Amino acid sequence: MQDEKSSDSWAPESSASFWINATSKSLLRIQDGRLRPLGFGMRQMPVLHALQEGASVSQKELARFAGVEQPTMAEMLARMERDGVVQREPNPKDGRGSLTSLTRRALLRLPEAKEALIEVEREAMAGFSAAEKELLLTLLLRVARNLGRLEP
Repeated sequence: MQDEKSSDSWAPESSASFWINATSKSLLRIQDGRLRPLGFGMRQMPVLHALQEGASVSQKELARFAGVEQPTMAEMLARMERDGVVQREPNPKDGRGSLTSLTRRALLRLPEAKEALIEVEREAMAGFSAAEKELLLTLLLRVARNLGRLEP
């Protein structure tokens, strides 16, 4: 009797995780392609979302919001500042830290970026009924929760 957990039984064409990964990579490439002309990248979207109302937020809070380590966030913010997307000012409550906010240019371009992402969503979900979209979202959220329990 063959063990069901045997490594030779894995087949990408019948693996949900394979297709989720492949779809994610493709989606990221398309989204980045639509955002690039606006001066943004998809990996920046959690930061843009957190700062969209003109808020000034610490690097630590942004890292927590985006679910990344602080050094990763520091590198991202440095690139975003270099590219004119964010600006940083000293934190009056913490002399060692700074507060990050979006530049005026970024605030003006953000609605167009959101619309570009909405259009990608429409294109990706073409041919799906409302019920199918809702089911897919429910299932993906369940997968995300399951994976969240596996992370350290």
